[in-house]
Amino acid sequence: MKFIIIGGDAAGMSAASKAKRQIPEMEVMVLEQSDDVSYSACGMPYNIADADRDINDLIVRKAHVFREKQGIDLKTGHRVESIDITEKTVSGINSAGDTFRFPYDDMLIATGGSPILPDIPGIALPGVMALKSLNDGRKIKSYIAGHRVQRVAIIGMGYIGLEMAEALRSRSIDVDMIKPGPVFLPWMKKELSDIVRKELEENQVKLFYGHSIHRIETSGNQLKLIGPGQTLTVDMILVAIGIKPNSKLASDSGLEIGVKDAIAIDKEMRTSDKHIFAAGDCADAFHVVSGKKAWIPLALRANRAGWAVADNVCGKSVELPGIVGTAVFKVFDLEVARTGLTESEAIESGFDPAGVVIQTRSRAHAHPGSSTISIHMLADRKTGRLLGTQMVGKEGVAHRINAIAVALHNHMTVEAFSQADLAYAPPFGPTWDPLLTTANQLIKKVN
Repeated sequence: MKFIIIGGDAAGMSAASKAKRQIPEMEVMVLEQSDDVSYSACGMPYNIADADRDINDLIVRKAHVFREKQGIDLKTGHRVESIDITEKTVSGINSAGDTFRFPYDDMLIATGGSPILPDIPGIALPGVMALKSLNDGRKIKSYIAGHRVQRVAIIGMGYIGLEMAEALRSRSIDVDMIKPGPVFLPWMKKELSDIVRKELEENQVKLFYGHSIHRIETSGNQLKLIGPGQTLTVDMILVAIGIKPNSKLASDSGLEIGVKDAIAIDKEMRTSDKHIFAAGDCADAFHVVSGKKAWIPLALRANRAGWAVADNVCGKSVELPGIVGTAVFKVFDLEVARTGLTESEAIESGFDPAGVVIQTRSRAHAHPGSSTISIHMLADRKTGRLLGTQMVGKEGVAHRINAIAVALHNHMTVEAFSQADLAYAPPFGPTWDPLLTTANQLIKKVN
């Protein structure tokens, strides 16, 4: 049996490793277009923040380890350009310019995602960067080191943009953040997003809302972002407006494409062809709360889905129930977290959401070092079911959000959650945990 995997990062290498562990004699081939496999993409902003740290430190396992210790036929520098579903073959070209064609019995598409680049003149100029792959990280670190970068414009205000704003400021680089929309974090409750905005401004990050960019031009050794009535001159531009699933290979092969152009899969990770699976940032998922398909690229989901694919290829039927969209990121001294649905998503999913915003303390009353935690929690008025939570604070947020994620996976009502026996000690929280305080207030608005 021959199992071919297209893509050698989280989902792809997780599937390859587990399949080889379960059936050592299975022929497992991985085709990766770059020279990098199995690295911590989420760690790149923090690596870039340290000028002296080698970005290759982010590599979790080098290619030769997969080949020599696990017996995986890992082919780097191999770009797959087509899949013949009828003949069950993949074809493409390698870095030496030679074409290849391999047969498969089962296949996993784990092609990941790509940065979204706005269609404006000058977007391909030197000094205009995006951050998704490890090689992107190398280019950014090299450019900063070689061009005496003192000011950077970040186009977009998503997770990566916010993390990179902190990384650049830690290197004493001035940062301007720009977005065409008028709202800072449109998915976040305004009382909470205002806290994040203030944290950025207090760290000298300049925010420009409703600022469209018509073109980018060079100006000596600098770059100009030109829009109606405003021009920004910087040394480097980082595009961070989001990513899109790499689903064209699947689409061109006739596979079904789902929400947000991601590859449509079932709970066994199978595509519309029973011999082809998809996992990671290129594939969609079922949202546990809404019950609908969603595309939310998540590192844990990619690894878990890779494992599930390996189980199914090896004959063990495994289904994944889905995701709840749990995410956390750091903005200077703030921890920012979310899980479940936003208010608008809840309405779109047919719920009648009720919500509360609570500010409480991260530690017990009078315990030194306490700081404010702000929480927005949602539940359905009709059923009392917990729908989602957002949190912002300087401590006690990143891991606390996981309690809500578990509650969402178990379809708990806000009343049931309010009875959870959560841990208490003065250095870690009040007697009534901030989540319990919020749930108790939310109960008053449901049923």
